[in-house]
Amino acid sequence: MKEKNMTKNEQKTSLETSVPTGTQNKLPIKAARNLIRRYIIIGERRISNYWWAFIVLLGSSGFLLSGICSYNYNAGNSSGILFNLLPFLDFKDIAFFPQGLLMSFYGGLGFLLSFYWWFLIFWNVGGGFNEFNKKEGFIRIFRWGYPGKNRRIDFTYPLKDLEAIKVELKQGLDPQRTIFLKLKGKKEIPITGIGEPLTLKEIEKQASELANFLDVSILT
Repeated sequence: MKEKNMTKNEQKTSLETSVPTGTQNKLPIKAARNLIRRYIIIGERRISNYWWAFIVLLGSSGFLLSGICSYNYNAGNSSGILFNLLPFLDFKDIAFFPQGLLMSFYGGLGFLLSFYWWFLIFWNVGGGFNEFNKKEGFIRIFRWGYPGKNRRIDFTYPLKDLEAIKVELKQGLDPQRTIFLKLKGKKEIPITGIGEPLTLKEIEKQASELANFLDVSILT
């Protein structure tokens, strides 16, 4: 058998043709993506908020209808449409004043509270993202606020101003675990979501990953 001696140009051509079409163009894009990290902040659209908003709406509707039906019954209109909404309840022993009135008050209050809760979920107040861009050298903190002037809360900081990642732990009945970005000028920016309690293991893991990615130290 004769061995074929390949020149350097032939070897280069052989290697280039062995790479799938389009791979050479994709490699720089993949490398660029490794320089950008984005952490999503859920905000008010948490499963627990959906659950409690529904429970409050259901309970307050029951109280409100009960109060209205007790008034309807005591007013002598026991065959009315509102009374028939709750045919399984007996309103003979429920006087409109004060029981029915209190039920109507608390039912209406809970009804308004549930609607406010649903609006917070719809607007996703507190939701957004934290972006760390080593490719272009900036940190971007974005949050959704209440409708109006401050609906979009968007801050950008130079990556070179970042000095360290700070972790703050507060124990007690309402434990708080927060990650801060410590910038030049003793400025500290919280980046964890409000109302998103993280376990100690999760907060340590996230802070460690972020510090390694940004090549900064961790302060406690």
